[in-house]
Amino acid sequence: MTTATITRAPLPGPYLLWLAGTQAGLLGDAALYFALGWAASAHGGGAAGLVLTAITVPRTVLVLLGGAVADRFGARRVMLVGDAVMLAATATLAVAVGVRGAPLRLLVAAAAVIGTVDAFYLPASGSMPRRLVPVDRLPRALALRQAGGQSAVLLGAPMGGLLVTVGGLAGAAVADAVSFGVVLLVLLRVRTRQDAPGPAAPSGLLSEAASGVRLALRDPLLRAALLLTGAAAGALLPVVSLLGPLLARTHGWAAGTAGLVTAGQAAGMLTVAGSVGWRGALPRTGVGAATGLCTASVGITLLALSPVPVVAVAGSTVIGVGSGLFACHLGPLVLGGAPTSHLSRVQALLTLVQSVALVLFNGLLGLFADVAGAALPTLLCACASGVAGLAALATPALRRA
Repeated sequence: MTTATITRAPLPGPYLLWLAGTQAGLLGDAALYFALGWAASAHGGGAAGLVLTAITVPRTVLVLLGGAVADRFGARRVMLVGDAVMLAATATLAVAVGVRGAPLRLLVAAAAVIGTVDAFYLPASGSMPRRLVPVDRLPRALALRQAGGQSAVLLGAPMGGLLVTVGGLAGAAVADAVSFGVVLLVLLRVRTRQDAPGPAAPSGLLSEAASGVRLALRDPLLRAALLLTGAAAGALLPVVSLLGPLLARTHGWAAGTAGLVTAGQAAGMLTVAGSVGWRGALPRTGVGAATGLCTASVGITLLALSPVPVVAVAGSTVIGVGSGLFACHLGPLVLGGAPTSHLSRVQALLTLVQSVALVLFNGLLGLFADVAGAALPTLLCACASGVAGLAALATPALRRA
């Protein structure tokens, strides 16, 4: 099993070019997601939930197949097809909105296309750093990607709001179409070391998808890393997005204050991602990931017990630091530990584990908050995060990685 080490060697030019194109795509996607949600909210809360579900369901159901397709036919080829499909889809959406407005069925159809393409695109995209970067530079490469993703989250919603104000949903769709065009041009120039399709498998794509699951179950490091990812997704991700706003409403804080809490988490993650991108990761990536969960546990506790907004923002910043440590160390651990024949399938499993855990725990924590208030489920998330971190430190495969 390969492990990442700290290195100051420069990142390859093709990776930096691909990362720049990906960043343009992420900004366009974030703007369109905001615009879709805004347009759906005009039809009511149930309609908005239906649009989000139309993205999530095909992405979750098809992601393992998407990983097998990317490993079989080449990640770059799958991404080229995905970008071309989304370029056509977003351009068609812009025209349709201009002609017919934004009826609910059009929004649901657009969301279903996005979710279906994501199921194939995300595993392929997730494997690209390993295909473009030597394994000893993976921590820095993935940290830069993490920073870019957080920047897109911070800038995407305001940009989407501006686009909706100026040009409506059609304007946001046009902007996203342009971003897909940029990514498509970048991909045409980037070549990976593994562009050739994989060997034919007589058992078919479904069997290849299942082989990725069997690999993860057999491999002690991948199995432990995926379990830890599920625990982190369930304990960390709902805190700022779901429980933070509920805590703010409980204290009677304004929406702007709740936004500062979310910004604190993003700032913490960006700080860690920038540091790892510049200086490299800890020598033991498993210990770094476990430390991140334990750090996040402290921040979640601060957020749950915060009597004033400044403490809540400080807590969310600590959560961001812990989340950044976890993501910047676990990502290289999983990607560096996967065999080259199964890179996209392992990324598909990572996406599936996160999606399932998030859907499950968002629902349970929301119901629990309705019954017991927001503070208690937030404290439970703090306990779960800390226990997961300590369990990771006690797991030999993770501790020694």
